[in-house]
Amino acid sequence: MANITAAQASTGKTDTLRGVAFMIAATLIFSAQDGLSKALAEDHPAIFVTLWRYWAFGAVCLLLLWRTGFKKGLASGQPRLQIARGVLLALQICVAITAFAINGLAPSHAVFAFVPLLVVGLSGPVLGEKVGWRRWSAVGVGMIGMLLIIRPGSQPLTPGILLTMLAACMFAAYQLMTRRVARTDAAMTSFYYTGLAGAAAMTFIGPWFWSSFTPFEVLLLVILCISGMTGHLMLIKAFEAAEASAIQPFSYLQTVAASTIGVVVFGEVMSRWTVLGGAIVISAGLFAFWRERVRAKAAAEAATR
Repeated sequence: MANITAAQASTGKTDTLRGVAFMIAATLIFSAQDGLSKALAEDHPAIFVTLWRYWAFGAVCLLLLWRTGFKKGLASGQPRLQIARGVLLALQICVAITAFAINGLAPSHAVFAFVPLLVVGLSGPVLGEKVGWRRWSAVGVGMIGMLLIIRPGSQPLTPGILLTMLAACMFAAYQLMTRRVARTDAAMTSFYYTGLAGAAAMTFIGPWFWSSFTPFEVLLLVILCISGMTGHLMLIKAFEAAEASAIQPFSYLQTVAASTIGVVVFGEVMSRWTVLGGAIVISAGLFAFWRERVRAKAAAEAATR
């Protein structure tokens, strides 16, 4: 991490722009991946679709580790937590894909937009990080947006909505665990554990949901696997090139892109409450990211005095 920081310091703005470009590419790829997953999950079990995604992911990890060395690549200060977060993400993807098939891409991503704020709110009690009143206010405003999206009491909590909320909570837990292991482990170490632990977990449960694909669906599955690996690579390159606080806000483009795919490709309809609530959540999230960057900059300036 020290080498990355030094490189960033030497190139400054260029690295930030490159990091933003990689992040935008990653969000667009992940949005397309969500669309492909929804299309396949409408006729096949989400667990089986996830199985193939992780077999491809795990194969890439094995190839990279074979070149760099297994002992070096998997050296971790928190191996149990790394394995747990890898398994959790695989299960979260299964739930999320099911939610896409039932609830739709656009409504699901409107709820997922609250995940960064949920992470901010839980980073204090779970990770011991300091969260000021401004970011707590952002979490509160985001919660209002969430209530507008799900509108409890005005409509029944359908299985699709419940699955979407469960997937959001699981992803928030995964991000908290990722931030925890980042204190001791390099980004590539987390990448390897994510792929291998997830592939192992899906190998145990995925074959029980075996399904036959048509030739066209096989093509979609191949594209899905390639896009998943490419998206993760773009994400790693983004965080290697620039600070997280500078590029993380662009992750919200996935909400916009995935929702657009849902509306244009799948004919989904977003209510005005979903649009309004999603806009409030995204605005609150961007404010929280901005405050985190301000605090990080102030802390860095204080450290150099």
